[in-house]
Amino acid sequence: MIAANQTSATTADIKRINPLVPMKAKVTKIIEETPDVKTFYISKEENGQMVVPFHTEPGQLAMLSLPGVGEAMFSATDAPDHLQLSIKKVGMLTNELHEIVPGQTVGIRGPYGNGFPMERIKGKNVLFIGGGIGLAPVRTAVRYCVDHRDDYGKLHLIYGSRSPADLVFQYDLFETWPALGDFKVSVTVDRGDDSWKGNVGFVPAYLEELKPDPDNSVCIICGPPIMIKFTLGILDKLGFTAENVITTLEMRMKCGIGKCGRCNIGSCFVCLDGPVFSLAEMKKMPNEY
Repeated sequence: MIAANQTSATTADIKRINPLVPMKAKVTKIIEETPDVKTFYISKEENGQMVVPFHTEPGQLAMLSLPGVGEAMFSATDAPDHLQLSIKKVGMLTNELHEIVPGQTVGIRGPYGNGFPMERIKGKNVLFIGGGIGLAPVRTAVRYCVDHRDDYGKLHLIYGSRSPADLVFQYDLFETWPALGDFKVSVTVDRGDDSWKGNVGFVPAYLEELKPDPDNSVCIICGPPIMIKFTLGILDKLGFTAENVITTLEMRMKCGIGKCGRCNIGSCFVCLDGPVFSLAEMKKMPNEY
């Protein structure tokens, strides 16, 4: 309720009344990852300082909006003074986002979703598998495991993209993570070029070739549906159990708070109960997904 002696509602008042109202924030930095993927650093002003709008756990989401254009959900990573969203051009909103420059005002709300079960998988080896921009949510779990290195066993990332030019977060793939020494990074592309010296082939085939050990291991996977479909078959063949295969369902989320009914699968709301699910949980879902 708004106090009787107040002449106007504060931002906090408005958000309590309508949780769909975004807060104003600014894009402070933009990194061009590939020709069609950019990473946006987003902060809000508070007491004269630029701070992170809200904190997220690995795998959680944020809703980003451009006034007069639209709003959509993206995987988010937070840092001391900003949220980081990596966005691929796929439609009107994302095309417009790729045209903005640092200093632009945007709308932001969140965090949403359950995130990866980082506590539950403590003590296990973690195999990360990503395809294309699907590395964005996987990267949040990677960064968590790196920051809490003593809590996890062996770390191995298998990542693939269509071509060398489409590889996102190349500074992490080829510099930051390999420099850690105890983190195996395996990169493949569907089609190489004259400069590419790495593996050429699809992610599922590369996974089958590498044969990671399923013993005491969990796999976190995100990427194009066709990649996930065939990767799940290989993981099963290698011996990974359905309980230890974890993926994200990020489709069809519209409001983020379980009100619009766009992301429900049976009685489950992806925006509230997900977007992270184990394969065992997904097998119990209706066939409508």
